[in-house]
Amino acid sequence: MDPNKPAKAVEGVVQAAAEEGADVTRADVPGAPGSTPPSVEEPTEPHDPLPSRKKQGTPETRTPTGATTGLPPAANGQQGAFLTTAQGARLRDTDHSLKAGPRGPILMQDHHFREKITHFDHERIPERVVHARGAGAHGVFTSYGAAEVTRAGFLRKGKETPVFVRFSTVLGSRGSADTVRDTRGFATKFYTDEGNFDLVGNNMPVFFIQDAIKFPDIIHAGKPHPDREIPQAQSAHDTFWDFVSLHTEAQHHAMWNMSDRGIPRSFRMMEGFGVHTFRLVNAAGETALAKFHWKPKLGVHSLTWEEAQMISGMDPDFHRRDLYDAIEAGAYPEWELGLQIVPDSPEETFANVDLLDPTKFVPEELAPVQPVGMLVLNRTPTNFFAETEQVAFHVGNLVAGIDVTNDPLLQGRLFSYVDTQLTRLAGPNFPQIPINRPHAPVNDLLRDGFHQQAVHTGVAPYRPNSLDGGNPFPAGDDENAFLDVPVTVAEAPKVRASPVSFDDHFSQVRLFWLSMSPVEREHIIRAYTFELSKCYHQEIRERQLRCLANIDPVLCAQVAAGLGLPSPEPTVPPVDVEPSPALSQLGRTWPTDGRTVGIVVDADSDLDGVDGVRSAVFAAGMVPLLVAAHGGKVGELPVQRTFATGRATEFDALLLAGAPAPAPDALPAADAGHATLVDPRVRLLVQESWRHAKAIGGWGAGVSVLEQAGVLGTPGVVTGGSGTDVLAGVQRLMAAHRVWERFPTAVT
Repeated sequence: MDPNKPAKAVEGVVQAAAEEGADVTRADVPGAPGSTPPSVEEPTEPHDPLPSRKKQGTPETRTPTGATTGLPPAANGQQGAFLTTAQGARLRDTDHSLKAGPRGPILMQDHHFREKITHFDHERIPERVVHARGAGAHGVFTSYGAAEVTRAGFLRKGKETPVFVRFSTVLGSRGSADTVRDTRGFATKFYTDEGNFDLVGNNMPVFFIQDAIKFPDIIHAGKPHPDREIPQAQSAHDTFWDFVSLHTEAQHHAMWNMSDRGIPRSFRMMEGFGVHTFRLVNAAGETALAKFHWKPKLGVHSLTWEEAQMISGMDPDFHRRDLYDAIEAGAYPEWELGLQIVPDSPEETFANVDLLDPTKFVPEELAPVQPVGMLVLNRTPTNFFAETEQVAFHVGNLVAGIDVTNDPLLQGRLFSYVDTQLTRLAGPNFPQIPINRPHAPVNDLLRDGFHQQAVHTGVAPYRPNSLDGGNPFPAGDDENAFLDVPVTVAEAPKVRASPVSFDDHFSQVRLFWLSMSPVEREHIIRAYTFELSKCYHQEIRERQLRCLANIDPVLCAQVAAGLGLPSPEPTVPPVDVEPSPALSQLGRTWPTDGRTVGIVVDADSDLDGVDGVRSAVFAAGMVPLLVAAHGGKVGELPVQRTFATGRATEFDALLLAGAPAPAPDALPAADAGHATLVDPRVRLLVQESWRHAKAIGGWGAGVSVLEQAGVLGTPGVVTGGSGTDVLAGVQRLMAAHRVWERFPTAVT
């Protein structure tokens, strides 16, 4: 994938689409809840369940032991036209319990009521301790080929592999908001022919801790305070900063979290990292060390801090809605899988980076990321609980050609994930849940247990045996059996210790800071200042400032000034490091596929021109949302948002095709009598979009709105004689995500 590949141009795209037979004027705005429009009256004619929406997918119809059934995906869903019990008995009524007379008590014999209420009482499973808030989607991974470094079958050139991907936040509960400042999980289940491979990563390449034994500590510190159960889903509190300021190996990940990476614009615009170093082995038995990367087609982009706060209140489902709407709109999210390959040396280091330290990364300038395949997400879940909530990932779900290293965080995760699933999914048979079933034959000798769904044959679930004819048999290299690479373990005493190289807690944090643009550094300073100002104890602020002094004097001085505290001297002199330009999110252009464009209209707008702009937005792979004083239609154009319900946070860019006068529900009401004034909520839309560094355009009467809002003539504000001309200019600005030149920064 070429990151500088231009987005679809507006000019000429409508004509090209028409030549291809596409009806761009009738494109649908995503978000319809059902596959067919509902009727006004309650339907009474029995019929089979309606089909899923066209962009939904389900787990393949496999048996618990991995065999194909030949059944259509709908076989996983409910069947028949009539309401039944769980055992299939048809029911005539589910609105009234069985009573001793119309006014009598409920009878104990009401088996339907007891089944219905008991199942309801137990329809929640324990949420994940971390990564509870998530969203998932189905897709396909197509390999470019990587046979020179791994024998893994799914990385053979041209091989297509079904996948399920789950994105998540770390700290919040299932009911928390999407846009909090937090690390994001990026977990991918590859349903390979050789068994499931799970790449369980994050949107940051480093982690808070170096050893898994400390994972409960960092999570307990980051979670809400145990006495008040606040704050939810955020790190701006005493216990978090108490831990990371004392446990300075966490400073690197804390810096990534304080950067714009902590508040991504979208899951679609988020990098993914395997975090750990893995060992690859090819068909010749040669090994190499590797780190996994996901590179988004749309680039890595973020929200502004104000946007993130506003969205948390107005639309806490912002990221999952964005993911599902993009898929429904046909703007399929795409990432390239890349590998950083380094030699498998006995020291397991590269360019002075200890590859077993999960708080360190290898700069791309030293080890380029080599693309090995493309991931496309093209189906939303059919049932969130059955798929997104019950999917079970495990870093130990490996395939031949990929093995683990002695990274102490990775080693601990190999135990923890299975242990977690046993509790959360109520027993050892969680791999048999449809979303977790492998697409390869399973003959594991594991039997019985809670929720056993397979009906095993034979009488000898042990090895060796003769009663079942010796089945199952061990596999060898010819059958591509999984290989635990026979790495030599150095003779050493048993100790509770880390390598000396793990003691460097600041050099890579400084590398990250120096790699940021001035705008990004300003955002980091503001994030630290906000987070530390939320701490109750000044001692914790002062301790964290000492850590910042070891990273960079400008960073420390700016944060200290914001807190009203003196800037301390470093305890470890900041080191000279070479910046990594690849870490900055700014300075390039990206496709605008799936972006949303708000278009403000009124009855006096050139509605034919607006219709042309709307068609051009659809044809360019984006989604237009018309904003008007009321719902329904303006002329023949459908309205998706009103002045009362639309906010700038929903749009990647804002276009003004008119200057709507204050509507009857506008406040203050006095504005309604002044025809020269626009509706105050329209001015708010413009001002918020401008403040969030978004591209803005206007034509016709819309130019007067820009003038009244005080933004006309400022960077990133486009005017022109026609809507399509303005849209073309706005889309060019959108390719850079934001118009940061609008806000010069003094930070260097």
